[in-house]
Amino acid sequence: MRLALCLFALTASAAQPPAVTARLSAIAPRMQALVEAREIPGCVYYVAQHGEVLAHRAVGWQDLESRRPMRTDAIFQIMSMTKPMTAAALMMLVEEGKVVLTDPVERYLPEFAAQPGPQGEHRPVALYQLLTHTSGMQTDPPPEPRKQIEYEMTVPLADAVKFFATLPLRTEPGAHWNYSNMAIATVGRVIEAVSGMPYQKFMQERLLTPLGMNDSFFFPTPARIPRIAMLYRHQHGRLTLPGPDVLGGDPTLYRKGAKYPAPEFGLYSTAADVAAFYQMMLDGGVYRGRRLLSRSSVAVMTALHTGALATFNLGAGNGLAFTVPRDGDATYDLLPTDSFGHGGAFGTWSYADKGKAIVGVFMTQITGEEMTRPQQVFIQMVEAAVDGTK
Repeated sequence: MRLALCLFALTASAAQPPAVTARLSAIAPRMQALVEAREIPGCVYYVAQHGEVLAHRAVGWQDLESRRPMRTDAIFQIMSMTKPMTAAALMMLVEEGKVVLTDPVERYLPEFAAQPGPQGEHRPVALYQLLTHTSGMQTDPPPEPRKQIEYEMTVPLADAVKFFATLPLRTEPGAHWNYSNMAIATVGRVIEAVSGMPYQKFMQERLLTPLGMNDSFFFPTPARIPRIAMLYRHQHGRLTLPGPDVLGGDPTLYRKGAKYPAPEFGLYSTAADVAAFYQMMLDGGVYRGRRLLSRSSVAVMTALHTGALATFNLGAGNGLAFTVPRDGDATYDLLPTDSFGHGGAFGTWSYADKGKAIVGVFMTQITGEEMTRPQQVFIQMVEAAVDGTK
């Protein structure tokens, strides 16, 4: 049974030296150990170098109730891994001259002209500050509106962002770093206002379809539900269903009746689909011969823009919606200082290592205690396994 769970699917490169292949092969049994310790229900991981797939494996269970084995094409709620993709969509409008990152948000969304500052007086927020989490906007709306917007997802994006504009800033724009889901949601609404298209339609036509991300979407259809991995709450050594009080609502309902696309956390996706996005970024905006972004956009998105401002990620700061290393403290899990990536609230992680030309994606579905530890194990083992040569 253990081999069946660990080795359910595998793609590996025969061109890699035997030592690299052996070290990468060690990841699956380590992940199986985490499954048996009830740290994760299961996972899918994907590793590529220079665009060549080195490992793509599924471990454990897609859902514990039916004991369905995990598959490499399982679909996950990738949560905040959506944020850099929303940023990439905005950069397409920047490249067309329709958006200027230093413009105040109110230029595109007039309701922000009356947004109160932290002391009550208005303080204009620049678009780039939304993406770097330096806008001063609060993390999430107050409890009751948050339930309707982020859990039940019954509020349209335009209405949600209009409400966000009424909430006072937590701090002066640019003065502090404060992770803000509302800020990235506002970016999604700017995309709508400028493009004249619903956010999710713009994302589909301009980013997801060109990247071949055919298993990435905001609202599940019945045909896709059987492939969606179930979410569990990790608490006191047990994995239990979380119920309705999580982002996206009760995971067993698959966002039934949802209207809010959540530019800050809304995408469902697969490991292979997410890897396509990171491969495009790693290759300077080009994917399979088609340019989606300029090298200039990729460079500004993956550069450090938050200086010495403290964040909740050890040693890390922000690019434009990407997490990027700030100093050596960010390398304790072996991530190099020239990497960029983003995690998700349900234990997922995705990144690119520029120096080694690596793309790594780790997918699981857990929330609660120590949800980030399995992804750290994955990063450490990948970076230790693959050197900088082809």
